[in-house]
Amino acid sequence: MKKLAAMLCMLAAPLAMAPPALAQACPEKNLNYYQAFPTGGESDISARHQQLVLKKRCPAIETVIQYKPGAGGGLMWAQMNQIAGDGLNVIGINLPHIVFQPLEGQVQYKTEDVTPVFWFHYTPDALVVLESSPIKTFQDFVKAAKANPGKIALGGSGLNSANHAAHERMNAAFGIKTTYVPYKGTGDMTTSVLGGHVGGAMSYTAFAINNKGKMRALAVAMEKRHPLLPDVPTFRELGVDWVDGAYRGIGVPKSASAEVRKRLSDLWMALNKDPEMKELAARSGFELVNVGVGEMDAFMKDKIKLYTEGAKRLGLGK
Repeated sequence: MKKLAAMLCMLAAPLAMAPPALAQACPEKNLNYYQAFPTGGESDISARHQQLVLKKRCPAIETVIQYKPGAGGGLMWAQMNQIAGDGLNVIGINLPHIVFQPLEGQVQYKTEDVTPVFWFHYTPDALVVLESSPIKTFQDFVKAAKANPGKIALGGSGLNSANHAAHERMNAAFGIKTTYVPYKGTGDMTTSVLGGHVGGAMSYTAFAINNKGKMRALAVAMEKRHPLLPDVPTFRELGVDWVDGAYRGIGVPKSASAEVRKRLSDLWMALNKDPEMKELAARSGFELVNVGVGEMDAFMKDKIKLYTEGAKRLGLGK
């Protein structure tokens, strides 16, 4: 009996010492999370949410968020392959930005230079003005834009970005002319909109929700009205078949191994499925999606085709 007990103890010991499945997916050291936009925007809010949930799930490590904004995200994405692909460095990436920008030819990277490993959420396009604006409805906006062609200035995050594309799409769809003013990111744009330096913004539902009481959304690019913006019509209701926005995800340097890519993809999938993440996303107006390495090739092929065609229609590409 003593020998049997000893054997059982020996067998049980490795099981007792084995970390839970999720802990095996945690980074071995602190994680550097590079952001291509300044603080205060949707990418920053997302990273802060992930930092919070990651700390709960992987308490032994810190997520160090680093900001390298410029060129509408293009500065960071042009440098991402110079970073070590050791699994301790992830880079925030955006669609359609990483397709539009290389087509325009003003950045130092190509779409294929970016290596996505997980797309975690989507934010629908939204047209927003100040709460104090005399423009109360989308119909008011169109009327004012037609009466004063080019006079209404709308802020947006970056050139050749989702905001820029949405702005051009709106002008074409409704036969109006407004002026697009690009900012480094949503954080910078918010200051200008609040200061009255631009007449409004072509942004996202998250921007409208996070600035409720200060800003008024006039229309959203969704299939149905957003539950947190129940009084705001969709573009479909306004007569245009427009359901679109921006995707946010993480990428890694090209030198990262397949094992590293899979491990980070699995970790971000676990974060996205955490109940706390779901609550944070819903509260901020983010629509969670789960596109990991297994689905990545098909997803990117579809999106590159879609956005390349869209860029040509909108005159953003060469």
